[in-house]
Amino acid sequence: MPTTKTQARATTRQAVVGLLAHVDAGKTTLAEALLYQSGAIRVAGRVDHGDAQLDFDPIERDRGITVFAKQMAIEWSDTRLMFLDTPGHVDFCAEAERTLQVLDLAVLVVGANDGVQGHTRTLWRLLERYNVPTIVFVNKLDLAQADAGAVLDELQRKLDAACYDHARLGVSQVQEQLATADDDALEEYLDTGGVSDERVRSLVRRRKAFPVLFGSALRMEGADALLDVLAELSVAAPSDGPFSARVYKVGRGRRGERVAFVKVLGGTLRAKALLEGTTATGDRWSNKVDQLRLYNGERHEVVGEVPAGWVCAATGLLHVAPGDGLGAACETRPPALAPVLDYKVEPHGCDVHAVYQALSELAEEDPLLGVTWSEELQEVRVRLMGAVQQEVVQRLLLDRHGLEVGFGPGSILYAETICAPVTGVGHFEPLRHYAEVHLLLEPLPAGSGVAFGTQCPEDDLDRNWQRLILTNAMERPHRGTLVGAPVTNMRITLVAGRAHAKHTEGGDFRQATYRAIRQGLMQAREQGQCVLLEPWYAFELEVPAGVVGRALTDLQRMSARFAAPVVDGEMALVVGEGPVATMRDYALQVSAYTSGQGRLFAELAGYEPCHNADEVVEQSAYDPRADLPNTPDSVFCSHGAGYTVPWDQVPQCAHVTPNPAGYRPWREADAAFFGRS
Repeated sequence: MPTTKTQARATTRQAVVGLLAHVDAGKTTLAEALLYQSGAIRVAGRVDHGDAQLDFDPIERDRGITVFAKQMAIEWSDTRLMFLDTPGHVDFCAEAERTLQVLDLAVLVVGANDGVQGHTRTLWRLLERYNVPTIVFVNKLDLAQADAGAVLDELQRKLDAACYDHARLGVSQVQEQLATADDDALEEYLDTGGVSDERVRSLVRRRKAFPVLFGSALRMEGADALLDVLAELSVAAPSDGPFSARVYKVGRGRRGERVAFVKVLGGTLRAKALLEGTTATGDRWSNKVDQLRLYNGERHEVVGEVPAGWVCAATGLLHVAPGDGLGAACETRPPALAPVLDYKVEPHGCDVHAVYQALSELAEEDPLLGVTWSEELQEVRVRLMGAVQQEVVQRLLLDRHGLEVGFGPGSILYAETICAPVTGVGHFEPLRHYAEVHLLLEPLPAGSGVAFGTQCPEDDLDRNWQRLILTNAMERPHRGTLVGAPVTNMRITLVAGRAHAKHTEGGDFRQATYRAIRQGLMQAREQGQCVLLEPWYAFELEVPAGVVGRALTDLQRMSARFAAPVVDGEMALVVGEGPVATMRDYALQVSAYTSGQGRLFAELAGYEPCHNADEVVEQSAYDPRADLPNTPDSVFCSHGAGYTVPWDQVPQCAHVTPNPAGYRPWREADAAFFGRS
């Protein structure tokens, strides 16, 4: 591989391109074809032969699927294309999502034999969420049953009507389709009778149009055309500016060293540079970049600096996590995809504490593992997407650490929220300490997560204390009072507080803040305003028409919502939504009662009120008062000694009396006070 300076001179345009697909669409084969056609490799590998350039991990070669995101760089014409190959299996969709925030372009691979799958639509929505210009490559067109026209029609119906056949760009029908993409394109079409190539490129970059290319990666058909389109859509390297970068992945090198994969968004990243940042818990860190690497599959080259627009790997960054911004980069949004099942880890002949440490290391690479340790039960739990990810975690623990584990039955990850506003009060005043916090808890729409803000006048509480309170509220998830599940869809607003000029320390407000949130949730529980949420699937169920009655009966039994079945020939399609708790094993049942002819496509649609909340709450037997690390009670001081006040008596003992009538509606501008909401 040439040096960084040589590469910078050799190319005038560049792009970071993501390769995404549903499983078995042929994405890895397409990556091999791109490498071969560009001259990067002399012989194209194959997944079934176990010699693909990018699926070099033993786990990937054994299973024949991509598990970890990889990168490769090729040069085509005067363009440097840096590809990020992402996993296609649904169990590793979170790994794919983490790469989207650093992409300039994306190639969505669709198998001509399978068409648009449920996971294809999940990827499409993620690409829309992260505003990534997308090219669709329809693969496996060499198969006998492949029908390019039918696939294009399906893409337009199920993904976006703006998908167009790029090979027919000059045809009047396609020109008319592109003219409807926006007003400028229509005006140009009416003036000149066509849409210029530059206008088409602009439409694609703004996600107003989506080129569709057809080919067969196995036969090297269509790879050249795809590279040409990607080169045309690439742009010149960004001009120099303040340094900023985004971490999209954290992994381990061959020697076990921690490696952070980043995209440089602005300025230049140099080896030995000192970088600073803040952890998820608010702690400041400062690390020196030991080494910068440019990876091409399994191989890498060490360089001294990396310019803006490039992806690279950095060692020495011990505290960064996927999604973190470096330098001037702003913070990223939380991921859309997350596990919905929680598993107990069962060590086989090894120490449970060693297992916890090893899993915590894996959680640095995949934060969504959600590794937790229960001191009371002396057990470790992890959150996983499914059975395949479960097997991969087992293999990683065995290969890296020599630890053999199993997993107990998966349990549903519930969440909690409130349905009406409530004010929580927390007071922490043992001897020579003092802090009081009043927080307004308000419900938010589904999918909002937890937002934070303040309405407390600075005359009542200094800005520094207010910042500290909000930082304390943000630094950890908060447990609800129904089953102890994390709270969501809620805004926490600071409305009042008090500090002592002599006795208040930073940790005092942390205690008061935690207690205020918990005290408010206890009030909501007492008033019947707490809501238990459960994950729901959006599903498509395709079964032979002869068994559609059985399918509808099953769906009703599983508390699913669905539309009337649509019969097409010998098959019937049912579309709807249902609880994960009742539907998670249904795919196996469908395969059994349809003799393999039926298929269930399901993806997480979000959280909704639990269909059997009373039963779940009763079975959990959760006592919020006994959860001492999350106590709702407060500590007051009398005659030089601290004493505990039960949660329901705290408002009467509080030292501050805020005026609820004075609360004003939340304004988006309030978020700027703390830099985020």
